[in-house]
Amino acid sequence: MAFGIPPMRKRAVDARERMDEPDCDLLTLNRTYEQFRLVNAVVAGWRDTYRQRIRPLLSRTEPSTLLDIGCGGGDVARALARWAAKDRLLLEVTAIDPDPRALDFAERAPNPDGVRFLRTTSAALVGIAVRFDFVISNHVLHHLAADQLSDLLIDCELLCRGLSIHSDIRRSPLAYAAFSVATLPLRNSFIREDGLTSIRRSYTEAELRVAARREWTVETQAPYRNLLSYAASAAARDTAPAADA
Repeated sequence: MAFGIPPMRKRAVDARERMDEPDCDLLTLNRTYEQFRLVNAVVAGWRDTYRQRIRPLLSRTEPSTLLDIGCGGGDVARALARWAAKDRLLLEVTAIDPDPRALDFAERAPNPDGVRFLRTTSAALVGIAVRFDFVISNHVLHHLAADQLSDLLIDCELLCRGLSIHSDIRRSPLAYAAFSVATLPLRNSFIREDGLTSIRRSYTEAELRVAARREWTVETQAPYRNLLSYAASAAARDTAPAADA
């Protein structure tokens, strides 16, 4: 290990994040969810993604639907709903996570734009044949092995009648060093420790291109991010029912 940066040649697939442990400290976990709002606002790039990819497809008269998979504390889902409402565009946001601790936190937070939070999975929604205009995730991909990633993308293809976008960290020594320094002031949460683990677990652009399904597009986004996207076919858009989970 040079200069405190661990080897980055391969994904650290066996590394485990503290907040994923079922017996982790709940107060620390909740502080982590609270700090996600700040961290995601700085590094996750969803404001630009909304402006460039989602907003142009929204309407002031016809509501669109969006599904956030693995929503955690719900900050990204609420931000997307808030931005659309500020632009006077109609967007109905559903956010899902299988972890009851995440849903407990998300449902306690202010929710003036009416995001719907559900404890469920993408596979369960596929089972009831529901569809959404947009399907997204933030910081989910690095948790997944290649076969799990493929399963998620198949779910998204079945759930999406428009655009699916997954944003995640891109592994690199520079990303690790920058995050290590930038998060030094964040105390009493899992943000710094788990964030560094997440970087070690994350895909490089080349790895994600290999792991992704053929219909998906991989792009890089500053700072140190991958953007994985899929556009449903015209036939899928025309035949898919609206979301009614």
